[in-house]
Amino acid sequence: MTALDYRRPDTGYDTDVLVVGTGPTGATCALALATYGVDVRVATKWNWLANSPRAHITNQRTLEVLRDLGVEEEATSVATPWNLMGDTLFTTSLAGHEVARLRTWGTGEHRIGDYLQGSPCPLLDIPQTYMEPVLVKNAAARGADIAFNTEYLSHQQDADGVTSHLRDRLTGHEYTVRSRYLVGADGARSRIVEELGLPIEGTMGRAGTIYTRFKANLTKYVEHRPSILHWIMTPGAGYGEIGMGTFRAIRPWTEWIAGWGYDIDGPEPDLSPEAVLPRIREMIGDPDVDVDIHNVTTWQINQAWATQYSSGRVFCGGDAVHRHPPSSGLGSNTSIQDAFNLAWKLAYVLKGWAEPPLLESYSQERAPVGRQVVARANQSRVDYGPINEAFRTTGKADPVAAGLAKLAAPGDEGVAAREALAAAIEFKNTEFNAQGTELNQRYTSTAVVPASEPEIWDRDPGLHLQATTRPGAKVPHVWLVDKTGHKLSTLDVTGKGRFSLVTGLAGTAWAAAVDKLDLPFLDAVIIGAPDTADRYHDWFRARQIDEAGAILVRPDGYVAWRQTNAVRDGEEAFHQLTTALTAVLGTSH
Repeated sequence: MTALDYRRPDTGYDTDVLVVGTGPTGATCALALATYGVDVRVATKWNWLANSPRAHITNQRTLEVLRDLGVEEEATSVATPWNLMGDTLFTTSLAGHEVARLRTWGTGEHRIGDYLQGSPCPLLDIPQTYMEPVLVKNAAARGADIAFNTEYLSHQQDADGVTSHLRDRLTGHEYTVRSRYLVGADGARSRIVEELGLPIEGTMGRAGTIYTRFKANLTKYVEHRPSILHWIMTPGAGYGEIGMGTFRAIRPWTEWIAGWGYDIDGPEPDLSPEAVLPRIREMIGDPDVDVDIHNVTTWQINQAWATQYSSGRVFCGGDAVHRHPPSSGLGSNTSIQDAFNLAWKLAYVLKGWAEPPLLESYSQERAPVGRQVVARANQSRVDYGPINEAFRTTGKADPVAAGLAKLAAPGDEGVAAREALAAAIEFKNTEFNAQGTELNQRYTSTAVVPASEPEIWDRDPGLHLQATTRPGAKVPHVWLVDKTGHKLSTLDVTGKGRFSLVTGLAGTAWAAAVDKLDLPFLDAVIIGAPDTADRYHDWFRARQIDEAGAILVRPDGYVAWRQTNAVRDGEEAFHQLTTALTAVLGTSH
């Protein structure tokens, strides 16, 4: 069913959903809604997309979202690959003495197996200037109406819809758009959040950072130890709670960002090339490298989150509701996942497949994630302190030389410093190898029928993925085999805008229940059938249910309900499935 199938020309609506903003949240929301056949219009005040590379780390869950929406391959084509992301330096300069290294983003020998087992997707580095065009182009190709140079002014909502006031920035013409729902993806200074009066907790502008975007061929310093991020322990870049400068590769190994902290309570920092260039050269450690400065900007560290993401027919997501620094690489990932959570719920309500209360689960599920992400990103900045303590000395004319001497000392002081450094670097896995933070999100809401027993965590839930079929968790990835002998993931046979009832060859009662319901959005997935064979027996190990049990997977890949015990009776299976669907969607089937 498409949007044109269920919308009448005399409805009085210009579109079903108006999305304000084309950042990761808005673009993903538009792409998903268009993919689901929903009439969606997008308004952005700018004449194009992201003008700086801002967000970049793209974690496994986000790649799974892009995979589900059919754009993973295109996004991969513009990315820095996983194997170039993670031999991260802590060094006195790129040309100078190394202090430590950490294998990051799951690339190390001790962790890569966890990442390969946990998802069909790798991590990638996709700067926002490359990600947004992939999302927006495909959204438009699938029917989304994208309006550039269109400024959002205000809105009024009533029981039946939302009237938004927009301005064409090229002509000055002001007009209204009538939609059933409005999505505010308008960034950290969100006008829509302010209009709604959504409650925001935390602190804005608690620290400052200078970012300098530049070009320089640094291949000889990093190609043999490739990483997207390197940390530079020089006095000139040592201000603030991180206490180090950073080099971030935008395009290996010639386009870069150099960053360091500044005092937001002091005088305005000098951003002239004459002030910035010497600091960059100090961080490189080679005065002969040609450096072409593109621009210099400042931004402030926020630690703020909304406790509610919606009001009535208006929903907000992304930076509008969780505002934090880029540490841990969670920003655009959380934003894209906000949109993926919301879009299927809007589509189901619009198509009459679910009742409007389903939409309340968006805030119930995503607001706790936003709060967690804000806390994690800010804590990651604080956690650089022990590294600095292990390296730094006080009262020395040359603190870098003194720090290196301290770490090289053969006596007890040197031993203690080296042990402290090793522990401090190890602790940074909570930022750089935190697969659990990225994949262990658990939803508690009206769109999940909860398990009766509490979950017991076997390992650190921030560091390690705990794959489970428990309701509220993401369905586990394992490799299946189709009838041609090709591998496909459990994530490939679920999702795609549809509910899936996953069972085994013994689950004939469940398959019959799906057939009897004959719903346009529900499929039976029989593990063991010719196109979904469990040749590796990985699903057997992961399923946590009897073969004749069942798992109801939502369109976003999260488990809505499960029956762990075998059900052989057709009427009982039908009753349990209809009860679960009614609980989740609010409709009788």
